Amino acid sequence: MTKPYKGMEEYQRKYHARPQQKKNRAARGRARYALGLKVGDKREVDHKRLMSKGGGNGRSNLRITSQKFNRSRPRK
Repeated sequence: MTKPYKGMEEYQRKYHARPQQKKNRAARGRARYALGLKVGDKREVDHKRLMSKGGGNGRSNLRITSQKFNRSRPRK
């Protein structure tokens, strides 16, 4: 976790209130719901084909992985 700095809370409040961030957050929630993950579940939703590489949010492109695997996977 990063060390808090003066104005960090205000920045985060403004950043997370942006319309694009709200859409991204909603899309992540829909993907978790589609795969049956509940609040507090430590597993994560992983895209088999990355969104930046043309992958989508369809169920066939999603899988459940551990947090360790999802965050260590190379994103090329």
